[in-house]
Amino acid sequence: MKKYDYLIVGSGLFGSIFAYEANKKGKKCLVIDKRPNIAGNIYTENIEGINVHKYGAHIFHTSNKEVWNYINQFTEFNRYTNSPVAKYKDEVYNMPFNMNTFNKIWGVFTPAEAKEKIEQEKKEAGITEPKNLEEQAISLVGKTIYEKLVKGYTEKQWGKRATELPAFIIKRLPVRFIYDNNYFNDLYQGIPIGGYTQIIEKMLEGIDVRLNCNYFDNKQELDNIAEKIVFTGPIDEYYDYCYGELEYRSVRFETEVLNTENYQGNAVVNYTEYEVPYTRIIEHKHFEYGVSLGKIAEGTAKDKTIISREYSDKWTKDKEPYYPINDEKNNSLYEKYKELANKDKNIIFGGRLGQYKYYDMDKVIEATLQTLKEEKILD
Repeated sequence: MKKYDYLIVGSGLFGSIFAYEANKKGKKCLVIDKRPNIAGNIYTENIEGINVHKYGAHIFHTSNKEVWNYINQFTEFNRYTNSPVAKYKDEVYNMPFNMNTFNKIWGVFTPAEAKEKIEQEKKEAGITEPKNLEEQAISLVGKTIYEKLVKGYTEKQWGKRATELPAFIIKRLPVRFIYDNNYFNDLYQGIPIGGYTQIIEKMLEGIDVRLNCNYFDNKQELDNIAEKIVFTGPIDEYYDYCYGELEYRSVRFETEVLNTENYQGNAVVNYTEYEVPYTRIIEHKHFEYGVSLGKIAEGTAKDKTIISREYSDKWTKDKEPYYPINDEKNNSLYEKYKELANKDKNIIFGGRLGQYKYYDMDKVIEATLQTLKEEKILD
């Protein structure tokens, strides 16, 4: 008899939910993570009383009531609404593109006027069959919005000029003819009070966890202590890159504590000029609803704030893989690895790296609950 029913590689949302539900059904689980902390990319660290999103901003949003109720059993959410702004040169615009944006750009007041301006620019461009991302974007929103709010940001994200990127990357651009700055369309939205890490702590309570434990450094020992593996790392790495490497974009962060109460007045400010090297600045304090209104939580330093500059980065094996590059070449390669996985009945691949798919948090929860049903752990 092996010591554990499941070895779970990775303590992010997928691995932790799987462990939580399996443990409730009497299954013995070991969760390992190569990092020194649990919670994967949703890890938040309390610094100066502010919950800092160490691996990028995570705003929970969903229209799935089952998922919303599920995550709410572990925490209470505040009423944070994601309303980013974009800075281009000395101008600030609301995102996504809405009537506030159009009023600032063209001085228009009605949806009809805004639509007319966009249609006029699209007609002037005369693009019928977009050959690249630049032409695709202009054919969707016109030249002005593209040049101010899409071009530079996209080029920084992908590390290539827009004319070198394929048109299919931008299938649509969200244009809203209303005066509403809410970025998401979902019914439910917020940030967990106390941060994300405490959610994972509750899920993993009473479960064996090993941190600073790299699966590949200890593979022989770990493979022999569990009946089945739940693997949330890169699927190509698990199979020793036998078909080649899947590609990603990475992100790096520069985080600093500033001796000021309020640095930028918003949680998220995008920088859409190509000449500004970072894509956005996150001011973590503003995720805590009320803090930015002067309602300071106990333990929060009133005269300090914490910001993170985000830089889109070329991915190499020594960097964190963030965004799968789901083009035809990589998707085809993933399908080969998936075929291998389908033949292996002793392993489950999950999460964005195991399934080579960009997941929002609610979709991770949906996918994990579905996997648990397939494993007959959930009804």
